[in-house]
Amino acid sequence: MPPASRLIAPSDLMPDAEYAKVRKERRAELLPIKRLRRVALGPVCTFYFETYETMLFQVQEMLLTEGGGPEQVEGELAAYNPLIPQGQELVATVMFEMEDPVRRDQTLRRLGGVEDQFFLAIGNDRVAGIPEGDEERTREDGKTSAVHFLRFPLGAAQIAVFRDPATSIMVGCAHQQYSHLAGLTPATRAELARDFA
Repeated sequence: MPPASRLIAPSDLMPDAEYAKVRKERRAELLPIKRLRRVALGPVCTFYFETYETMLFQVQEMLLTEGGGPEQVEGELAAYNPLIPQGQELVATVMFEMEDPVRRDQTLRRLGGVEDQFFLAIGNDRVAGIPEGDEERTREDGKTSAVHFLRFPLGAAQIAVFRDPATSIMVGCAHQQYSHLAGLTPATRAELARDFA
């Protein structure tokens, strides 16, 4: 099975005691990959494009820090496996990151529905982000969540264009209160192209 279509199985996980011994090394190995998969969009929003490796690390971290044992594994896999791209898509965790809680609250109250406004621009083509349907991200009072999980499904022609270094690739948000575009660097594009089968 190609890496782009892998899911984390219980057999992929290390026991907590073993993982604790290699945790620092694993984090150091993953840092360059995570850096390439991070794209800032405007002043307070960041895309973190996920992959099997980032989700495996996250599951191991959750198991170690929460200490739920074997009973916790099923829930973590159910939460994080859907965030692994399956060969014809990119998957991103999108976060609005502000340290000041008052500013964060005010900003999120202005951004209701933002989860439906993210997109990937591939040359002249635009691919809308599809929010994960696990829960509503904008409350009834109009306040949105600080964290969104988005899937960007691409057709074969779009993937071919994505791989063409002459084509401009951007992430964007079309929300009237947060209209921003950010171009992908060549290194980030090359890294994300690994997600395609």
